[in-house]
Amino acid sequence: MRFALSLPEPIELLRQERIKKLDKIRDLGFDPYPSRWVHQNQREPIAKAREKILDSPVFISGRLIAQRKHGALTFADLNDESGRIQLLFSKKELSDLLNQLLDLLDLGDFIGISGVLLKTASGELSARVSDFSILTKSLRPLPSAFYGLKDVEERYRKRYLDLLANPEVKKFFELRSKVIEGIRRFLIDKKGYIEVETPILQPIYGGGLARPFKTHHHALNQELYLRIATELYLKRLIVGGFEKVFEINRVFRNEGVDTKHNPEFTLLETMEAFADYQKNMGLVEEMFETVVKKILGTTIIKYSSSEIDFKRPWKRVALWDLIKEKTGVDFWKISEKEAEKLVEKYHLNIDKYKQSLSEPRSLKQSLRPEDSGLKQSLRSAELQKTVGSISVALFEEVLAKDLIQPTLVTNYPQEIAPLAKKCQNDKRLVENFEIYINGLECGTNYSELNDPLELRDRLLDERRKEKLGDSEAHQMDNDFIEALEYGMPPTSGIGPGIDRIVMILANVASIREVILFPTLRGKAELNK
Repeated sequence: MRFALSLPEPIELLRQERIKKLDKIRDLGFDPYPSRWVHQNQREPIAKAREKILDSPVFISGRLIAQRKHGALTFADLNDESGRIQLLFSKKELSDLLNQLLDLLDLGDFIGISGVLLKTASGELSARVSDFSILTKSLRPLPSAFYGLKDVEERYRKRYLDLLANPEVKKFFELRSKVIEGIRRFLIDKKGYIEVETPILQPIYGGGLARPFKTHHHALNQELYLRIATELYLKRLIVGGFEKVFEINRVFRNEGVDTKHNPEFTLLETMEAFADYQKNMGLVEEMFETVVKKILGTTIIKYSSSEIDFKRPWKRVALWDLIKEKTGVDFWKISEKEAEKLVEKYHLNIDKYKQSLSEPRSLKQSLRPEDSGLKQSLRSAELQKTVGSISVALFEEVLAKDLIQPTLVTNYPQEIAPLAKKCQNDKRLVENFEIYINGLECGTNYSELNDPLELRDRLLDERRKEKLGDSEAHQMDNDFIEALEYGMPPTSGIGPGIDRIVMILANVASIREVILFPTLRGKAELNK
């Protein structure tokens, strides 16, 4: 897109000049904001108009993005979603009224024209205008080609200007749309899933370990939470008789903001009855190979200096095996003291993975008689929790960045995934896998725990952590446990993050580049 160059002037002065022109347009008898264009029933996109033969009539509309006057002729560039075309206005061929209107046009105005196609002396395809209408008067100038819109924060804050000044940005969101549609079609048409919708406002948040956003419903006088996941509602549908369901959903987590995190983001979450995490590893591989190849025509993409191949099969490796492979540390046999030495050696921050096991009186009093064995089981898990927490911290903070090719990292310690089934051959671990591409964690997936009594014990453990100050602990959800008591068949789900996948396919380093309106710090805060 080409914007005409102009000298910088205070925006408000330019705005006032345009408002004066607005009044003059009305004085001429034109409505600068009409409800419709009289030729809209004949309107065609610019790209389609360019395919017509010379001397063909055209009826096109769009935004005026450049204007050049040469005596009695005015050349202008008109732009719409499909492209750009040059317009040719001749004062001799327009009425006095239209010539006056032409003088009142500014860059950024929307106009509709009727005319015929021709080629100028320089050979450029153009539309010779015989009639035109103003459709919207722009009161603020567009970013110029020279000065542009380069400030990153301003680009995200005013995405509409970013799209105007940097048209390549639009391709990121066209890609995003194709990814979502590709996933939807794969699951519905190829795998027989049903798309469903679950509540955004939830009385109890769950399905992940995250701090929620809280709100209040005045009519019900009830505290509600914006969902952090859809998982627990999808499982309720499996209990109710659905066998394959999914939702492409917006979820909300009250967490830090950086190049990899936005407080609201998009997840795909599925649930399939009679499946386990092994089957879903195959589903993830097939889905992304199919979608990427359909969109890009190849499974190989370039990201930064790396070449990434989505073709199946992907590397699958157990978490502790990967750590042993990369560092020589054997978490299958490690002692607590040996594990704790790794914290200092690798400068690990395990606060978010590990909680003290001291038991507050409030929890002790809340335990029911059937929970008496829980105290001992929690204490006996202390070594497991220490070792498990350190292993996850070591992987995520030191090793994960090197997983460039799509990799499925399996069998995490149980405390990291309280809703996942334990591994049959090692009860310290769970049947889960994390998707890693170019060092980014792109989704959590596992065999779902469907034993309601064991789940209740695990959620009591999470409740204990919440009372100790863990803002990301999973809440106790008695209604969900009750649903499981009616029986949920063996079930497994996947939860890849759409935003991060699009980041990789678009070859961008920040999640804000692929979210149209990312969450930003308020301007007042920036000025403090």
